[in-house]
Amino acid sequence: MVELLLLAPEGVVESVTDALIDELGALSASVEDADADTDAEKALFGEPGMPAPAGGWQRSRIVALFDDDTAATEAATLLLAQDWASDVSLVAMRPVQEQDWVRLTQSQFAPVEISNGFWIVPSWHEVPAGAQRVIRLDPGPAFGTGTHPTTRMCLRWTAHHAAALSASWTRVLDYGCGSGILAIGAALHGATAIDAVDIDPSAVESTRANAMANGVTVNAGLPDLASGSYPLVYANILATPLKLLAPLLSAHVAGGGHLVLAGILERQTDELKAAYAPWLTLEVADRDEGWALMTGRMA
Repeated sequence: MVELLLLAPEGVVESVTDALIDELGALSASVEDADADTDAEKALFGEPGMPAPAGGWQRSRIVALFDDDTAATEAATLLLAQDWASDVSLVAMRPVQEQDWVRLTQSQFAPVEISNGFWIVPSWHEVPAGAQRVIRLDPGPAFGTGTHPTTRMCLRWTAHHAAALSASWTRVLDYGCGSGILAIGAALHGATAIDAVDIDPSAVESTRANAMANGVTVNAGLPDLASGSYPLVYANILATPLKLLAPLLSAHVAGGGHLVLAGILERQTDELKAAYAPWLTLEVADRDEGWALMTGRMA
């Protein structure tokens, strides 16, 4: 395979990528900031919950993948001949080294220890010695592999509080379940009657498959599946939707029950406290790499 590297101004990037994929036979096309790692680098996507500062970079590097030299050369010739592409320049055309992509992907996911004896282990790894509770979870389309700080903090909270609280976890709600990792973690620590909901149907399917692979029972579905009150409610999303969902999530927490929220940057904790103040008092229960875990107990 061959990579075609192009440099394009912001105004024509979409046209270039569309032409490469739709008309010129590219197998893929990716767009990067041409000024990345320089003083001219510009943030495009901002931070979670914040609007994007711009629609694109002033200069973009476009990397297109082709089957061979002939296809790449023909695509570059036809593209650069277009009047609207006069400001597009060819940077390089180079062969792509063959990779064992499955092995490469697997190498990026190693077992993760959440707490003493509690591990997340991809299916291709051996279970570490001394592991007492194990979630088997492979990378998939839904968020939640246990490597992100927000997921780790939720699972840590579960592990640390299970001895004292799991007898009361007779109903659990994982709102925005992604891969279902929090629901599975709760089940492994003694929770029962677990509902896991997400707006994304692929997340629902991932949760069902992952629960089955781990030998636990999780009732997964779209958000309207959630009903009534729960002694334990998780929501690992982002700060803005968590604020909007404050009335709904609070209404699902049973008297004396716990609400566990993640996806919150440390600088956003006061906003969350204010949003949930009419129903319960939130406190920061954990911090990890600039993220905060917030929990509250319903009166």
